[in-house]
Amino acid sequence: MPPLDDMDRAILNLIQSDFPITPRPYLAIAQRLGFSENDVIKRLDRLKKKGIIRRIGGNFVPEKLGYISTLCAARVPEDKIQSFAKAVNRYPGVTHNYQRDNKYNVWFTFIAPSMKEIEENLENISRQTGIKKIINLPATKVFKIRAHFNL
Repeated sequence: MPPLDDMDRAILNLIQSDFPITPRPYLAIAQRLGFSENDVIKRLDRLKKKGIIRRIGGNFVPEKLGYISTLCAARVPEDKIQSFAKAVNRYPGVTHNYQRDNKYNVWFTFIAPSMKEIEENLENISRQTGIKKIINLPATKVFKIRAHFNL
């Protein structure tokens, strides 16, 4: 079976930006698309197990809830990338963590109630991992677009 068929694509296209807020959201999805609720649940479960779907959940604007968000970049030796990423991922405010082909090769986003807390966490990460080159790049203005991928 190919990774995605037309039914998978239809479900994914709908839930990316228009997940129904109802007591039975999978039934609402099924009714909109002409599928059964059970089919929708089974397919989403399969896509999650295959790693195509990372998670289903709400996103919020941190600033509107009194939080601060920032982008961080670290210069990590190749042999320490895995252990560094694991240390960073232990912090609940880390939402993304990825490797890039750059001298600053590990990038992650951090959300916390204050910049002071983020800075303290970055100091702790540096102390725990021995990585000294971590830069904190807070946004000065957010230009948020709606990210929706037509599958």
